[in-house]
Amino acid sequence: MKLPFPKPHVVKFLLFMICLILSLAVFGAGKPEKMKIAQSWEVDQVIAAFPVGFYFITTNNTQFAAYYDKDHNMKVAARKLDCDEWSYKTLPTKIGWDSHNFVTMAFDKEGFIHLSGNMHCAPLIYFRSTEPWDISTLERVQSMCGTKEKRCTYPSFMFNQNEDLIFHYRDGGSGNGMEIYNIYDCADRKWRRLMDKPLIDGKGKMNAYMFGPIEGNDGFFHLCWVWRDTFKCETNHDISYARSRDLINWENAHGQALTLPITFQSPDVIVDPVPVKGGMINGCNRIGFDSDNRAIITYHKFDADGKTQAYAARYEDGAWRISQLTEWSHRWYFEGGGSIGSKDVALGTIEQHSPGRLALPYSHKKYKNGQLVIDEKTLKAVGRESRSNFLPAGFGKTKSKFPGIRARIAYDRGGDSDPDTRYILRWETIGANRDRKPPEPHPEPSRLMLYKLSH
Repeated sequence: MKLPFPKPHVVKFLLFMICLILSLAVFGAGKPEKMKIAQSWEVDQVIAAFPVGFYFITTNNTQFAAYYDKDHNMKVAARKLDCDEWSYKTLPTKIGWDSHNFVTMAFDKEGFIHLSGNMHCAPLIYFRSTEPWDISTLERVQSMCGTKEKRCTYPSFMFNQNEDLIFHYRDGGSGNGMEIYNIYDCADRKWRRLMDKPLIDGKGKMNAYMFGPIEGNDGFFHLCWVWRDTFKCETNHDISYARSRDLINWENAHGQALTLPITFQSPDVIVDPVPVKGGMINGCNRIGFDSDNRAIITYHKFDADGKTQAYAARYEDGAWRISQLTEWSHRWYFEGGGSIGSKDVALGTIEQHSPGRLALPYSHKKYKNGQLVIDEKTLKAVGRESRSNFLPAGFGKTKSKFPGIRARIAYDRGGDSDPDTRYILRWETIGANRDRKPPEPHPEPSRLMLYKLSH
């Protein structure tokens, strides 16, 4: 019997949500009907003095939450859907104040739990259960493959087309990192390198901040990234792209094979040669698809007048076609290291809107939240709309009165759930402080709540 675990299409949702999990803005499709709170559970008390990504999934008739508690411990909670009681496992690692150190989790074909997190240029932190679906049996595994595991960041689980478990992460730091991919053998319960070389290597001069790989309906995994020269966020530049059918053999948009590792000098991988201090930040880049399953990369950068604008790029007739989507009057300039507390501009993933139309969700300091309506043929914006979501009215209103505190949410990564029922994990924190301990006083611990929503 085939055990349930996240499918490749769910991984697309996972990668999208890692970048938005620290915001309450919801970039869902259309204008869904508001749902109501049908039931709620208090999971735990969690730290509210800084934001960091938690993980939540419903699978195998069980709900799993991975998070940091009020004492900074990494923790996993689980409950059966027919039971109100939670079981807990405290793991032997504590987070400091770094908002990079999110928690991520996956289940292999046999239901064994794999969990990683609390890493920002740190030695590998990875746990695996010794029994399927059982958090009480999670144990730390000191190494996966034995090399390039001393300076890990951005851990991510995904699945290839054979539904084999893949783990990838950055080895190194901002400005000098490389992308490492491992694959798990369920029979031997061992990891090995998916490729004998890193996928992307900055050669000690830069590193890639990636979106993807995500699987399209064209049979390819699609990947885009920005290069960054130093730890300072203003040194992002040159948005780039590659694709693969098997995550091992890669090619550029022309279909020409790329020699691994992909570097800044690899032929024709650059989509738009945005310069350093060009208004493009890591995390702004996304990949969506049009009705013909063509990949569309969206991102923001400065226009000729130095204002921050949204752009879309699609490969057409042997070249990348780049379209400016907005005429905003606001300039967002960012600089320095550490997690930025708030973003003046954030873009979602381009998606289908209506026949011949695409939609690009956005949030903006000046223009608030909405979505651009884009003509699919010309790749030009033809309108703007408000954007609603399925969350209950007032769901984002904070319970705490502490200055600057905001609601944070983690969506259910389980995928194929009942569309009339959704589960949302919610807590509250103040903003990031460049990954340093914020000045006191700190807010009291927040209640980590699980809500069941229904129509």
